[in-house]
Amino acid sequence: MLCNNSKLAMTSSTPGKTKLVNHFLINDSWYLVDLPGYGYANAPQKVRNEIHDVISDYISHSEDLVMLFVLVDCRYDITRIDLDFLAELGENGVPFAIIFTKTDKIGPNVLQEQILRDQEIIAASGWEQLPDMLKCSSAARRGRDEILDYIDNILKTL
Repeated sequence: MLCNNSKLAMTSSTPGKTKLVNHFLINDSWYLVDLPGYGYANAPQKVRNEIHDVISDYISHSEDLVMLFVLVDCRYDITRIDLDFLAELGENGVPFAIIFTKTDKIGPNVLQEQILRDQEIIAASGWEQLPDMLKCSSAARRGRDEILDYIDNILKTL
């Protein structure tokens, strides 16, 4: 969605399929890196461990990581797995923002209520300052400009 190319990255309706780190060169100047999803709790433990290792290895060893976007499905409360991942990022000083996805699946009032609930859950888990939060829908093509502007502002500070 961000690159206006639906064939650029393959998606699956079954979570846990992606196990690789995919790099996409954008405008010959920066990379968008697609990591596997970390939060699929119904995968076998071995698969979850492998995915965790891939993500941790990339985050720990990437010298060029500027911002990590944590994708959270807006239809559900943020989970313990999400909170643990955010805590790990915070403990390791990894800059991140949250992108609430699938915003086309619920109405705007429900979406706002859910985001407020998730902010409360995050704050209650010990965060003094909440991370930046963005919203998007790939299907409805909403949030693209906001996310690209956010990235552009980050890149301007480098």
